[in-house]
Amino acid sequence: MKIPINFKKILPTVTKYITNDTPVISADERSHQGLIVPELIKKYGDLNLNPFKRNSVSIRKVLPILKEMKISYKSLPKNPNLHKKTIDETTLNNLRDYARTMGVEDIKFTEVDPSMIFAGKKILFKRAIVLTYRMEKEIMKLAPSGESNDEVFRTYYELGKIVNRVAGFLRSHGFNAQAGPALGGDVNYPWLAQKAGIGAVGKHGLLITPNLGPSLRIAAVYTDIENLPVTEMNDHLWIRDFCDSCNKCVRKCPAGAIYAEIKIFPDNTKQCIDYKKCAVPFSRNHGCSVCIKECLFFSQDYFKIKASFEVK
Repeated sequence: MKIPINFKKILPTVTKYITNDTPVISADERSHQGLIVPELIKKYGDLNLNPFKRNSVSIRKVLPILKEMKISYKSLPKNPNLHKKTIDETTLNNLRDYARTMGVEDIKFTEVDPSMIFAGKKILFKRAIVLTYRMEKEIMKLAPSGESNDEVFRTYYELGKIVNRVAGFLRSHGFNAQAGPALGGDVNYPWLAQKAGIGAVGKHGLLITPNLGPSLRIAAVYTDIENLPVTEMNDHLWIRDFCDSCNKCVRKCPAGAIYAEIKIFPDNTKQCIDYKKCAVPFSRNHGCSVCIKECLFFSQDYFKIKASFEVK
């Protein structure tokens, strides 16, 4: 007999580790539902498969990630609460350098729009330090495969460790921080990273950056530091127009799950993927990842694509 998995019980959340009077920032009426990978395939995938026996998810892969996720929330009481909200340039540069020594590709700063917080979720601080981490292209070229699936989970795990260490760095310097888990985060990371100016969200719903294309994972650390170098500038938004002329991911998706026209809701929020369709090949075939390797920004140079597109 199959025992149903109750993810609400096993997944840690902010509210389990804060007091009732702790100020929080909640999702608003524009927010969308967010599901982690095991939830997604359990709810919408091949119902004939047990979610921890299918080839896209295994206990071996998920447990270390869940451990780091729990650390992210369990460490919240360690915040110093010294009302220190200004960071000096030296400490900020040391933070950047520290993140990069752990393999972080991009580190930028923004403020979280409540619409980016998933429905029913909460965060403690509105400012975000957004981090990206490389998925090795030579491995992702093999998608869908066991190797590419392992690479996805490796990056989730490594990035989960990184955000916990970055949060620890901030706390050691007297600042409050909340590590956002790489897997199962409370915020829609691709749109948050776009807001931070790291890249742009493609038609497949993935962030595209100059150095990594879509072959990356994203996480964030939230803080109440007030003078982070937040910018509203983003030089990568031309990608959205390019995607409208390309549509390769739409054609190559084995589930037909990528919208030819990004769905825009009355509140101006957007949705790129029909996750109910996506979950079926995802659950059957090593997590799929076809949309990553088929994206032109995966196989070709960002700046050459941009130059060619601008000429047209």
